[in-house]
Amino acid sequence: MVRVLVTRPEPGASRTARRLEALGFQPVLLPLTETSALPVEATIGTDAIAIAVTSANAVRHAPKTLVATLASLPCHAVGKRTAEACRAAGFFAVTEGPGDAEALADAIAGGLAGKAIVYLCGRVRFPVFEQRLATAGVHVQAIETYDTTGVDYGDADLVARLSGQPIDAALVYSAKASLALASLIARPALRHLFEKTEFLALSARVAEPLDGVAGSRVRTASKPEEEALLALLSLPG
Repeated sequence: MVRVLVTRPEPGASRTARRLEALGFQPVLLPLTETSALPVEATIGTDAIAIAVTSANAVRHAPKTLVATLASLPCHAVGKRTAEACRAAGFFAVTEGPGDAEALADAIAGGLAGKAIVYLCGRVRFPVFEQRLATAGVHVQAIETYDTTGVDYGDADLVARLSGQPIDAALVYSAKASLALASLIARPALRHLFEKTEFLALSARVAEPLDGVAGSRVRTASKPEEEALLALLSLPG
């Protein structure tokens, strides 16, 4: 059975594992990052006319009082999974975006020029979403609701978690996890487990840290969604 490494944090890791099992793969869970809530003491500007969310974690970790304050404003979610999380958190009017933060910024910038929005986000994030909106004249109030930190594993722990058997494919969802994985596969005690691994990345930005160490064994999803990432598992290497 094809062994697929899942590097995303919980609760997504277990959800992905169930999907892999249903598809006939053997999931191997190894979260390389974890998320935790940050204290939020922001005062929302009274001129904010909309909300933007580019990560489901941003609403999962947001205080209920903050969500209640913002729930009636139009909410622009980056993609399907984030939109579902926004609705589950209590936002009333949620629009599902194209799945990519840059594309979301381009999609909403025109209608928000000169206006103010609240951006629920993580402490660790790429600046391009905010930069594109700022360039278009949108005033962005970023409220950081969660942090992402790396999970450190010793060699012996890793070998045990991987059952000492080679990994056929690895699913990589973030640049931070990609960087951590690139470091892991370079360890002498682990190198043999990843010699033939196909590294499947959610986007070109996520793939970048692995390009230098895995080269042609790195492939990128056609769009930054898990459906597209899992589709790579059925394609020839």
